Amino acid sequence: MLRRPAPALAPAARLLLAGLLCGGGVWAARANKHKPWLEPTYHGIVTENDNTVLLDPPLIALDKDAPLRFAESYEVTVTNEGEICGFKIHGQNVPFDAVVVDKSTGEGLIRSKEKLDCELQKDYTFTIQAYDCGKGPDGANAKKSHKATVHIQVNDVNEYAPVFQEKSYKATVVEGKRYDSILRVEAVDADCSPQFSQICSYEIVTPDVPFAVDKDGYIRNTEKLNYGKEHQYKLTVTAYDCGKNRAAEDVLVKISVKPTCTPGWQGWSNRIEYEPGTGALALFPNVHLETCDTSVALVRATVELETSHIGKGCDRDTYSEKSLHRLCGAASGTAELLPSPSSSVNWTIGLPTDNGHDSDQVFEFNGTQAVRIPDGVVSVNPKEPFTVSVWIRHGPFGRKKETILCSSDKTDMNRHHYSLFVHGCRLIFLLRQDPSGEKKYKPAEFHWKLNQVCDEEWHHYVLNVEIPRATLFVDGISHEPFSVTEDYPLHPSRIETQLVVGACWQGGDLHMTQFFRGDLAGLTIRSGKLADKKVIDCLYTCKEGLDLQVPEDSGRGVKIQANPSQSVLTLEGEDVGELERVMQHITYRNSRQFPTPGIRRLKLSSTVTCSNEAACVSVPPVDGYVMVLQPEEPKISLSGVHHFARAASEFESSEGVFLFPELRIISTITREVEPDGEGDEDPTVQESLVSEEIVHDLDTCEVTVEGDELNPEQEDLEVDTARLQHKGIEVSGSDLGVIFTGVDTMASYEEVLHLLRYRNWHSRSLLDRKFKLICSELNGRYVSNEFQVEVNVIHTANPAEHANHMAAQPQFVHPEHRSFVDLSGHNLASPRPFAVVPSTATVVIVVCVSFLVFMIILGVFRIRAAHQRTLRDQDTSKENEMDWDDSALTITVNPMETYEDQHSSEEEEEEEEESEDGEEDDDITSAESESSEEEGGEHGDPQTASRQQQLEWDDSTLSY
Repeated sequence: MLRRPAPALAPAARLLLAGLLCGGGVWAARANKHKPWLEPTYHGIVTENDNTVLLDPPLIALDKDAPLRFAESYEVTVTNEGEICGFKIHGQNVPFDAVVVDKSTGEGLIRSKEKLDCELQKDYTFTIQAYDCGKGPDGANAKKSHKATVHIQVNDVNEYAPVFQEKSYKATVVEGKRYDSILRVEAVDADCSPQFSQICSYEIVTPDVPFAVDKDGYIRNTEKLNYGKEHQYKLTVTAYDCGKNRAAEDVLVKISVKPTCTPGWQGWSNRIEYEPGTGALALFPNVHLETCDTSVALVRATVELETSHIGKGCDRDTYSEKSLHRLCGAASGTAELLPSPSSSVNWTIGLPTDNGHDSDQVFEFNGTQAVRIPDGVVSVNPKEPFTVSVWIRHGPFGRKKETILCSSDKTDMNRHHYSLFVHGCRLIFLLRQDPSGEKKYKPAEFHWKLNQVCDEEWHHYVLNVEIPRATLFVDGISHEPFSVTEDYPLHPSRIETQLVVGACWQGGDLHMTQFFRGDLAGLTIRSGKLADKKVIDCLYTCKEGLDLQVPEDSGRGVKIQANPSQSVLTLEGEDVGELERVMQHITYRNSRQFPTPGIRRLKLSSTVTCSNEAACVSVPPVDGYVMVLQPEEPKISLSGVHHFARAASEFESSEGVFLFPELRIISTITREVEPDGEGDEDPTVQESLVSEEIVHDLDTCEVTVEGDELNPEQEDLEVDTARLQHKGIEVSGSDLGVIFTGVDTMASYEEVLHLLRYRNWHSRSLLDRKFKLICSELNGRYVSNEFQVEVNVIHTANPAEHANHMAAQPQFVHPEHRSFVDLSGHNLASPRPFAVVPSTATVVIVVCVSFLVFMIILGVFRIRAAHQRTLRDQDTSKENEMDWDDSALTITVNPMETYEDQHSSEEEEEEEEESEDGEEDDDITSAESESSEEEGGEHGDPQTASRQQQLEWDDSTLSY
């Protein structure tokens, strides 16, 4: 839209306007037309310690209305030529203000209102406006400029020193090696600017040390270190920032030198002592695997416990094999072919034994010995199942047949009915069928090829035979035969068989053949039933071995394997730390109450694999041993009544006489008790011994006859077998005595021995009998004392023949007095009615009878003395009747001689009386009393001789 041009002023008007402008007339009216002007952006710098801001460009406001009078009243005005009245800053919490330096030029200044801190805020941004000087005559407002942006940066001052992040530094190095970097020290600076906050250098203050530090704080050794020269170095290190400001505090650096690193297991002991009865013992409680900083991917460790020299491969109970079968739950009927020699079982007496196995009965066969088993010990029916069990140690001795067990014809022929033999490294079992069966080929020979047969180590073999199958268990692991040969049944015959261990009897040639070379133990046969796996494992299981109980919070990722005998443990894992924690829980255990003492070798072998699946670290094996200390040996004590008498009628009764009615069995161990702490300083104080009762089992008690053997036609030892059925004790007898066998408690053996009776149904000729009792534990390892019992027979005397024995001798006992009578823990039988401890009535009767006997003896003595005086008087009267011609004879009578003879006679009579009284006190039997009486009747002859010697002739005047 176009505007119409304003009309031109008249000349007069023009003159008037010019006059007003030039003369400043009051009436002239002027207008504030223009706004102040600022630069759109300003950049400023201010130092922490200063409040003046240096801007670029400088702060200057311009206003085109500057020549007019109106420029004198404004707030904020910007003109190129005029005056500026002020600046205004916009923003929250802006610590700056703006002031006008020169109004006419519009120059201004920005300054800080408070002290600035670069570490708190490094820069600020806000806006600013300029105002001119105010309003004109018409009352118009002052003009303000646009808002300009101001950026201000706070410059840093190096007011902070470097500070190390750690109070001290530690490192370990291996001698003989140069390191590019051992460790790094690091310091920081709190200043805000890069110039003053950055650490420009580090310095080792300690002089003359073989180390250097670079500008980044990495410390290295300048020469190879020697552990023998210095075990540890202590360095002082400082730091500088880029403003050359030093650290406020220097830092201490410790560098330890260790010997040249050798990979291997550390923290183990080569000797570990095991005290019996203490449970599990940690073998490696502080073990550590040193890999010398090698990156490990997999570690495999194997721990082996060597026990082959202990017993039959390890520590097991040394009870008889028959008892072990019973303890493991096997059915009854086990026949032991190699038992320990005894009075009733003696066919193994001639075999050499290995005495180094602590009562573990091991028999040695050197290729020349064999044992014939008596008839009736075992019977095998091929039609019924049966089990053969044996321990064998055999080496590679050649390719000849070596027989372990053989049943063959006793005479005429050389047929083998069944046999177990070794041929090279093969175990072969032969079983020929009974001729009464079907006449066809049947399995007869079973072959097993086993390395265990010829490795010279102990192995347990159990053969379950149930035709047509035969299963072999070796160390608890089943093996099927690799070859089975069939054969025709034997021809019928009436030839008896002979069972031999260690060879085979050739009945046709009458000699032994196929001798065995090796060691055998625990050979048994059980007919009618096969051994189950539970019994087999029980027979083979060791009482000692390695054990591992890993806590729930350990062993993550570690695989564990163990062999059946618990003698080898294998660990495998990727984390060395976890594997170490599992190793620290491996223990040795021995559950025997009385373990076999000695050394058990221990070996730890390891393989370390790196990420490239190669063995990168060679870890040497660790060899040590477990020393099982000698257990405290128990002392088994037998006590009770040693000597008693019974009437002959009791021996001939159906019950007989109980031999051990008051038997007590206890076991004690002796411990050393150290004196109190004060006694250690006194050399005169010695250790004291204290006996402590313990409870354990027994496996044998043997009662033998002292003197003549038992006569089966008139005497016997009996026990109520019905009362033994609920116990694990068996009894066997012979002419020498009886043997109780089986593992059971001492209280059970007491109860059984209380039931043992002696009978003699022809006791007239019997005066006494003596018996001996011995009990033992662990197949004779611990033996009790010999307990002897003497039984006297009281015979009723005939009054017509023995005047001085009109009453029978009383019963009497000689109990053994023991100070240790605490029998806690024993279930002893209650006293029987036949107990020999006298009651009150019995004591009164015995005293009365003894007094009566004494009066009878005294009366007989007085009658005899009166009779002797009568005879002496008669002899004197006869001598007076003689008429001597004493005209040429002189007789001298010594009056002292008569007195001495009379006195001697009285002394002899008193001695005889004392002798008879002494015989009563000694409790002799009736037969002994009769013998004493006969000897006492012969004292009359010396008395007659003394009477003839009362005259002494004086023949000095006789002439011949």
